[in-house]
Amino acid sequence: MKVKRQAHVGYQTLFHIVWIPKRRYKVLKKGIKEYLEKVMDTYLKGRYPDVHMHERNIQLDHVHVLLEIPPKYAVSKVVQDVKSNTSKEMRKRFEYLRRGSGAMWGVGYFVSTVGKNESMIRRYIKHQHREEKGHAVYAELETTDGA
Repeated sequence: MKVKRQAHVGYQTLFHIVWIPKRRYKVLKKGIKEYLEKVMDTYLKGRYPDVHMHERNIQLDHVHVLLEIPPKYAVSKVVQDVKSNTSKEMRKRFEYLRRGSGAMWGVGYFVSTVGKNESMIRRYIKHQHREEKGHAVYAELETTDGA
């Protein structure tokens, strides 16, 4: 990944971010998943044009993204905005998502900075759907990365 530049700063910041639907419900099915991708892309381009999505994998009960977020933005603010906007748009479009508490996403998220193991994390996100055994996928990718 190349070093990006903005006024008075050079940066190379990648974040692996994961969040889940409320109560880990398996609601991110075909159709909903594609609409979520579209809403997420549209929102990021409009609100945060300099935030770049490198990878994304949406499973039935969680979302993985690899985002390049410039240092002028707080990671927590970007994630909060993406979650709240996608929740609002998806509840407008899909009636059954409106039931319950009105919130689509669970509280909180996981974030990890990405450094020299960028290629391993990219492969993990891309192939995360293969197995849901947790560390088994991570360990397999770690050995193929030569680490």
